[in-house]
Amino acid sequence: MSSADDTQPTPSTMSLGTIGHDLRSGVVVFLVALPLCLGIALASGASSEPGSLNLMSGLIAGIVGGLVVGTLSGSATSVSGPAAGLTAVVIAQVAACGSVEAFLLAVVLAGVLQIGLGLIRAGALSSFFPSSVIKGLLAAIGIILILKQLPHVLGHDTDPEGEMSFAQPDAENTFSELLAVFGDFHWGAAVIGLASIALLVIWERVPALKRFVVPGALVVVIFGVLMAWFFSSLGAPWAIGETHLVKIPVAGSASEFASFLVFPDFSALANPAVYFAAVTIAVVASLETLLNLEAVDKLDKQRRDSPPNRELLAQGVGNMCSGMLGGLPVTSVIVRGSVNVNSGAKTKFSAIFHGFLLLVCVAFFPAALNTIPLSALAAILLVTGFKLASPTLFRQMWSEGRYQFIPFLITIVAIVLTDLLIGIVVGLVISALFILNSSLRHPVRRIVESHADGDVMHIELAPQVSFLNRGALDKLFSEAKPDSHVLIDATYSDYVDPDVLSLIRDFKNNIGPARGVQVSLRGFRKKYQMQDEVLFADYATKDLKERVTPDQVLEMLREGNQRFRTGQRISRDLGRQVNATSVGQNPFAAILSCIDSRVPAELVFDLGIGDIFSARVAGNVVGIKTLASLEFAVGVSGVKLLVVLGHTRCGAVTASVDFLGKGLDAYSETGCSHLNSIVEEVGQCVSVEECQRAEQYPDDQKQAFVDEVVKRNVMNTVTTILRRSEAIATAAEQGRVKVLGAVYDVVTGGIEFFDSEEDREVVVQALKAGH
Repeated sequence: MSSADDTQPTPSTMSLGTIGHDLRSGVVVFLVALPLCLGIALASGASSEPGSLNLMSGLIAGIVGGLVVGTLSGSATSVSGPAAGLTAVVIAQVAACGSVEAFLLAVVLAGVLQIGLGLIRAGALSSFFPSSVIKGLLAAIGIILILKQLPHVLGHDTDPEGEMSFAQPDAENTFSELLAVFGDFHWGAAVIGLASIALLVIWERVPALKRFVVPGALVVVIFGVLMAWFFSSLGAPWAIGETHLVKIPVAGSASEFASFLVFPDFSALANPAVYFAAVTIAVVASLETLLNLEAVDKLDKQRRDSPPNRELLAQGVGNMCSGMLGGLPVTSVIVRGSVNVNSGAKTKFSAIFHGFLLLVCVAFFPAALNTIPLSALAAILLVTGFKLASPTLFRQMWSEGRYQFIPFLITIVAIVLTDLLIGIVVGLVISALFILNSSLRHPVRRIVESHADGDVMHIELAPQVSFLNRGALDKLFSEAKPDSHVLIDATYSDYVDPDVLSLIRDFKNNIGPARGVQVSLRGFRKKYQMQDEVLFADYATKDLKERVTPDQVLEMLREGNQRFRTGQRISRDLGRQVNATSVGQNPFAAILSCIDSRVPAELVFDLGIGDIFSARVAGNVVGIKTLASLEFAVGVSGVKLLVVLGHTRCGAVTASVDFLGKGLDAYSETGCSHLNSIVEEVGQCVSVEECQRAEQYPDDQKQAFVDEVVKRNVMNTVTTILRRSEAIATAAEQGRVKVLGAVYDVVTGGIEFFDSEEDREVVVQALKAGH
């Protein structure tokens, strides 16, 4: 979910290609939402008694959630309506406000507050929800759906459909309700429920049925209605009574239907309890919306991001409308959103269409809806629960380690054993404790870097360094060995606690020097009055160049390539290196490499400015001017190592092999009059016959042959340099420089150095030939 730009257009717009998917999904969501709206209203205290919420309050919230919020929302998959997580809040606030009408005013004011939260971009808070809690929420909802719907599938309907709390209004809990099924289940409803589950599973498994224009959920409902009609002809114990069917209030006239609407009492604006209720509803509904929005985005197969601030605005308008018409508070609802995604919704039109179906059917066809068995609808929700709480999700979280799995598991247990809100809060607290524990143990990034002037313990501070990190930093400082370098890097730190600053100053000025530890600082903001001071050389200096041997330089290049290949490159202050090398250079190696854009020598060896001479020519062949440059590097500057660096999949070598194998002239084929000189150099290490045979090879075999020629060409260049340059050959004989070849693998990023006994013998023979 993204909060970067909430003015962006809807993630997916409706088209002829998506409308079929959205209509099917809208029908399925409508069938699921129907009993949930009624059940949540019952769980919120709705009844036919005067002075209480009426059953239509849940349906009104569902209609508003579909038509109003669905239209204004930027989410392509989220579906809004009355939420099970708010039932306890609704009951408490209706009592606190003193009347239903005053409570409805609180719902309207809560909507105003949500609009304000959207305008101040409070939706950015969603970025801080840990993924372990979000996935725990999804799995917990799945488990609750399985546990709660199983009794309904078997015809035990004492608990309102859609009620999600562990402690139920019927004085049972989630687990005791399961036990109660054994003494109270209905044969007819159970047959319909179990057969509906089987039908849904078959519909999901058979590709032809899954692609069928009629969704499996609608087929299940039609099947349930027909079976209920058939069982009614059989009488007891098969006949299904009203308690096991959908029960929507039926109006005998338009005026009676209008009486279902209840309006807020604006005279209650003087009641302080109304404002407290409004704040409570706004905060809880916004939190639940943001969590559910994040969760539905994780289910979305297209991985679209829903703008959270726009969602808060949409929810605010929705709650204002719902409160004005007598409806319950509206939030984004994970159950409906997950059903929407699993049914193949492509755009938000599915949510709007589900709201339209609710409005039309409740207004004009309530009697028909009241023939639908609850067990058929419960089967749809139960199958949805299995999809949400899949074993794959548990295996994935387990594989991510205990810091993800434990908060995930605790969130599930807390939600199942309490309710959505309490469980989510518990999950967030546990995740925060794990994050805090990790921060205390690893408040910084600690890397031991091999710089030109020796090893440096690089301590990179976090963006926010609080007093809680003081102990861990003190432990790191105590681990610094005598006569070592420590670099404390605050480049990425926005805030450093004064206690931590005091600790750093004391370590730099007193403790470090007393232990023989040199402490360098970098990147601290001006307000901390700690100037950049680097006491080690992270570039090639004259002193370093005089101290190191050719073998030590070779080892530095090996280590540098290892860092490059593993993504652990040294952090360098290039600006400082520019200033330090402006008065002179002291490179310790010279690299002759190909001009290929994939092989920049400084990068693949993880080197800085002023560390090497870099000569580049296609095919890493050597001509007069290139040889003169290398002689300057060895004879005048005094580098300790000369490396001829080739690379796999070399274009120059590949072209040379092709020209030689096909008997073509490079100038005639390319128009490049000097290209033949490179082909001739490469041709010294491969025969025309070999190139002709290579033309018949499969692609992978020919590539392997070209890579072999690359190695030959590298060693040919090494021997050519030693034969043609007396200055370099003499320096090599005297041990002042080491000359060798290497090949860079453009696939792995690794470098193979040719420094075996056999390779060294080639160099010796070249030296002899040079004399």
